[in-house]
Amino acid sequence: MRENKTLARLRQDEMRDIVRSYFAASLDRYLERLNDTGLPDRSLEALRQELDVHEDAIGGFDDLSDLYLDAGTLDSFRASAGVTDAQWAENASSLRQEMRKARRDQIKAILSAAESLEGYSFTKHSETAPAPSQARSASLGEAIEDFMAEPQWSDQVAAKARAFLSVLLEYFGPDRRMADITRHDAAEVKKVVQSLPLNRKTKTETKDLTLLEAIEVPGMKKVSVETVNNHMAMFYRFWKWAVTHGQATEKLFEEMKITARKKPDDGRKAFSPAQTKRLFQELTENRSGFVKSDEYKWATLLALYTGARRGEIAQLFLTDVQQEGDIWYLDINADGKNKSLKTTAAKRRVPIHSELIRLGFLDWVQALPRQERLFMSFSYNVKEGYGRNPGRWFGTFLKRLEMKEPGLVLHSFRHTMITRLAQAGVPEPLYQDIVGHEREGVAQQVYFKEGHTLAQKQEALEKFEV
Repeated sequence: MRENKTLARLRQDEMRDIVRSYFAASLDRYLERLNDTGLPDRSLEALRQELDVHEDAIGGFDDLSDLYLDAGTLDSFRASAGVTDAQWAENASSLRQEMRKARRDQIKAILSAAESLEGYSFTKHSETAPAPSQARSASLGEAIEDFMAEPQWSDQVAAKARAFLSVLLEYFGPDRRMADITRHDAAEVKKVVQSLPLNRKTKTETKDLTLLEAIEVPGMKKVSVETVNNHMAMFYRFWKWAVTHGQATEKLFEEMKITARKKPDDGRKAFSPAQTKRLFQELTENRSGFVKSDEYKWATLLALYTGARRGEIAQLFLTDVQQEGDIWYLDINADGKNKSLKTTAAKRRVPIHSELIRLGFLDWVQALPRQERLFMSFSYNVKEGYGRNPGRWFGTFLKRLEMKEPGLVLHSFRHTMITRLAQAGVPEPLYQDIVGHEREGVAQQVYFKEGHTLAQKQEALEKFEV
């Protein structure tokens, strides 16, 4: 296996040549179209917004970048470049980063060509260029509000952006003039962010303290390297926007990311057969008296018997419990207020296991009053959707049963389902369809887009036993 990985690994110069060739060819097509018919203003504005997104992603803030480098773009790239499944599996992360860089520079070339068609130059290159206009003396608070007013945010990304930028407002104050904030100030802000206590706004020790008071509280766990880097990337994105819009004189927070030690995995693990048997008994027979709510009981059992993400289960509508022929299934989708999916592959239909039907899940659903969601007591949170309540309840449930250990959380049922189905001989593409993972390979992604039937998924799921 090590030898196969070595053979599939691409050198940096090989990756760059592959990516350069692909984007050079598509650039020629863009320029032909530009010369033939021009590009409408809305297309140019869309390109400018995409340029910002890819520059941010290269700096580490890639929430939006993958919307542009979607499955269709990646399929086209792989087919055109002749990248094998093995090469993609071994080099996907690096190739995507190179594609972001190439797409960024391709857009710059397109915009430059478009701008050159908008006017004529009659000055000689030796003549002195006019001095750039000076930035207006905007306040930090005003600039942030203008930045957030741009039509570029989903609700979740906007919430993250405001949370990150609130640190700047606390540190400098909303009335601080943008032109007065220096590189030295930026370096000091970075030190503050690295010292931020984890969950500062909710921890008893820090929730009522100012920013500078909170970072001085001893013994508090600090935010992760990833969180620090997301702050730095958002600050840089904001300052770059401010310079472009004449509200700051220089870009700050460039190259301020810090390097994190790579984790081998997310630390989560599957439950053992003995553990799932114990949990099943407690959930269905309530031997210890800890299961006091039908909503938490059924949400947890759905996680056990589907491998679905907690947010996918928690946001289900009553109308998402459906039937096709003899098969009852969950329609996991993002159709409705406050519903969202992690990826496009997460939209799927998952058969309801016969054991859930035997236990009375369908009877429970049919007895519910007319209401929108299946689990009305789960509250909505911008960061976690409706998934926070069942996640926290299950953590407490494990502790009360004295089963809590590192790596075991509600999400562990997802690991458990994948492990058990693989051990039962279910093909990987089939269990990927069930749990909502993107299937690997051109054959699966391009030629088998429709995916597996409900009957195929039902037969596979029935192999799962507690």
